[in-house]
Amino acid sequence: MEFKSLKNIETSFRQIRTMAIAFVVLCALVTGYALWSSYSFAEKQREKIYVLDNGKSLILALSQDLSQNRPVEAREHVRRFHELFFTLSPDKAAIESNIRRALYLCDESAFRYYKDWEEKGYYNRIISANINQTVRVDSVACDFERYPYIVTTYARQSLVRSSNITERSLVTRCRLLNSVRSDNNPHGFTMEQFTILENRDLRTIER
Repeated sequence: MEFKSLKNIETSFRQIRTMAIAFVVLCALVTGYALWSSYSFAEKQREKIYVLDNGKSLILALSQDLSQNRPVEAREHVRRFHELFFTLSPDKAAIESNIRRALYLCDESAFRYYKDWEEKGYYNRIISANINQTVRVDSVACDFERYPYIVTTYARQSLVRSSNITERSLVTRCRLLNSVRSDNNPHGFTMEQFTILENRDLRTIER
């Protein structure tokens, strides 16, 4: 009888030990799943942008991977530079404001063009002759297969005078580097080695 009681106690101990091991394994699995779920959730949240609407409501604006927008941002960065740098009105303050904003988007290569034109009196002639110069970017070709990205821009310039309108073909090339985003550089790119490949008159229309 004693032997049978000892056997029952040993069997019960094995069952308790098996249940304890199973419980520990189950707790480990639940903990691991919880940690994995938390990490996945945190990664997804980092890929989203939240926008405050008048400081009141919180709106989910974008839920896709931000890197997908880089080609679009790159073309818009280059387009914006050309609009600021080549759009001139017969107003010294307006010219300086546009040039200053454009130079935040490019390195000193654009500044050298600006100083050269200034020394040659180009901006003074724009003001004295009451010329409005505008630019229309036709296309921006970016090579994203290698870094820094090579960008070629094709645009048309219009110089509007009281007597005529002169149209010019404008082709430029630069390299595009990833940079830090800021209020002055919202797309986070910097243009370098900016070069004007072509800037020639196409036609003059009498008014």
